Amino acid sequence: MESVKVYAFRLKPGQDLKREIQKLVTEKQIKAGWISTCVGSLTNYNIRFANQPNGSSDSGHFEIVSLTGTVSVNGSHIHISISDSTGKTIGGHLMDDCKIYTTAEIVILSGNDLVFKREKDGTTPWEELQVEEVKSN
Repeated sequence: MESVKVYAFRLKPGQDLKREIQKLVTEKQIKAGWISTCVGSLTNYNIRFANQPNGSSDSGHFEIVSLTGTVSVNGSHIHISISDSTGKTIGGHLMDDCKIYTTAEIVILSGNDLVFKREKDGTTPWEELQVEEVKSN
């Protein structure tokens, strides 16, 4: 990869984690990005657990212990792990309505040599990541 761009930002109390990440991706026109790191906390979560049709939600105080995924103006796929006050940790597919408690400090990297798309390719019933290389002149 020839060039990598770094986007570092902080979300504030009450902001929606997924919506704000996608907002930045759209504003910066990120075509192939990935979440490098995130640390922070939530007061509400909405996570779709493995092989479940709908999200599960709760409110309280939760630490973000992991956030990972691919992001693009063409569609993003992000997973989150959170822990409660006893250290119990759960995780799954990040959905809307995960509200920031005190902060979320996020670093997203992107590459100019790639384009991430989400399309059905016949291997699963879902739109999966398709990676295209950008041809340089």
